[in-house]
Amino acid sequence: MPLTPEDVVTKQFQHVRFKEGFDPDEVDDFLDEIVVEWRKTIAENEELKAKLAAYESGETPAPEAAPAPQEDAVEETPAPAEPAAEAPAAGAAAPAAASAGIIELAQRLHDEHVAEGKAQKEKLISEAQAEADAILNEARSKARDEISRLESERGTLEGRISELRQFERDYRVQLRSFIEEKLRDLDVAGTSGSTPIPAS
Repeated sequence: MPLTPEDVVTKQFQHVRFKEGFDPDEVDDFLDEIVVEWRKTIAENEELKAKLAAYESGETPAPEAAPAPQEDAVEETPAPAEPAAEAPAAGAAAPAAASAGIIELAQRLHDEHVAEGKAQKEKLISEAQAEADAILNEARSKARDEISRLESERGTLEGRISELRQFERDYRVQLRSFIEEKLRDLDVAGTSGSTPIPAS
């Protein structure tokens, strides 16, 4: 499908973010200039085609040759017809070449924008992946540190629990010994009868 001026006018470029790039207003202004020149070129091309078609169909009279009495001049009369036919063809080729140049320029701008957009997309994806990896590594490091700290705290608490259990056992033994000693004292006091109970 051929590219038309309307295609250039309606072409929308995606705006890139987080980076420097072409100024969208400047690109739009330049494309507007291209469209104006392109439309003029197309109009001139159509006009030249119409003139050429009219000339070839005989609607436009060919330039009249000046009357000459000599026979040599009669033979040279058809000669101007060839340059006259070639002139419109050459004139039609120039706008066509200009149109091709404008199309090529517009296509090149489009390709540059597409390539730049792809490069920016890949850059953003790469940066996002690197940031995600950094966050994940940091989270893993913090998790390892926290697990290590909790293991250390557990070891400390387990040691403290062992100390408290040992203290409880020692205290029970001492309490039992004290109570048994007092019971023995009571037994001794009960059997002696008159022996007073020593004051504690």
